[in-house]
Amino acid sequence: MSERLRSPGSQASLREANRGRVVDAVKKHGGLTQVELAGATGLSAATVSNIVKELVATGALHATPSTYSGRRALRVTLPHDLGVVVGIHVSPRHLHVALSDLNGVELVERHMPLARDHRADNELDKIALLIMDLVESIDSGLDEVLAVGLAVAAPINRATGMTARAGILRGWDGIAIAESLEKRIRRPVTVDNSANLAALAEYRAGAARGRATSITIDAGDGIGAGLVLDGRLFRGFHGVAGEFGHVPIMSAGPTCRCGNRGCLEAVAGAPAVLESIREAVGPLKLVDLILRAMSGDAACVRAIGDAGHTIGTAAAGLCNVLDPERIVVTGEFARAGELLLGPLRRALESRLLVEPDGTPEVVQGQLGAKAAVTGAVSLAIESVDLRQTT
Repeated sequence: MSERLRSPGSQASLREANRGRVVDAVKKHGGLTQVELAGATGLSAATVSNIVKELVATGALHATPSTYSGRRALRVTLPHDLGVVVGIHVSPRHLHVALSDLNGVELVERHMPLARDHRADNELDKIALLIMDLVESIDSGLDEVLAVGLAVAAPINRATGMTARAGILRGWDGIAIAESLEKRIRRPVTVDNSANLAALAEYRAGAARGRATSITIDAGDGIGAGLVLDGRLFRGFHGVAGEFGHVPIMSAGPTCRCGNRGCLEAVAGAPAVLESIREAVGPLKLVDLILRAMSGDAACVRAIGDAGHTIGTAAAGLCNVLDPERIVVTGEFARAGELLLGPLRRALESRLLVEPDGTPEVVQGQLGAKAAVTGAVSLAIESVDLRQTT
């Protein structure tokens, strides 16, 4: 009876909401068949088919012949000619900028090293120039950039758009990051923690795909975690959930860059690990440490194993709280593979409350150094309002 009594306005609202669900699913996955769209949205196949026809006719979606389970099908994507988006990853020592279409297909990218004590104003100027250079390289212009996603290696306060704790990404404190870049390029910018965006990318297209509850640990100079809970990225009330590297593990441990003592990354982050073996093997970069460990250098193997054990011990507490299905390890440290993951896994298994067969899988990330920038591209795509572009 409630269906019969629903007003025309309610029917129109429902129709609009269903169209939004279809478009959001295509934006999220970068292209689906109509059968897959029905599964992703919970709508009937007939409803999806009608909505797709409408949106293709208006130019909001694009459909091409494909196959699904051996049968002819239509693959639905966003139009290729609406514009482009930009994904940016700023880490303590590196800048990565990628230009993509609305289906997440990368068109061109640039990498650039950063000085250890770089400052936000200089780097935002540099990012603006890089974006202009990238769009010019594909014979386009800034007016065709629909949105920018920016991943930074620091927690971001949702209310202020600034780093949530001074000292974590030196030179970036007290800056409304998205707003500052928007003023330079006059395009909409969304900013988030790089660990969150790495987790989003691994969930959408990497090692956590199909795992509704997963933790992605981003281990390198710092240690962060992105939390995907029941298929949604969890950011917390203030937007700073997942600051795994700042879990205290030693009450009288070394001072962390956040100002506290004994944080996980102050003990097991790359700078701490490299410093711990400096006397034995001399000054090294993390990539050199990993290569020497893979070649059998006992001191380097032990240093990476100790870091893995420490991270696994801390991760056990996180797992006992969240009960994930899979843990993905990404970041520069993940290049060590089982030299890091083996000790991490063993430390985790010995401290979990669940039975051994319930232990979450611990795997290496599939997207490597591109995880955070891929997540930044996804963030940009999700922020695009297609009603303003069609």
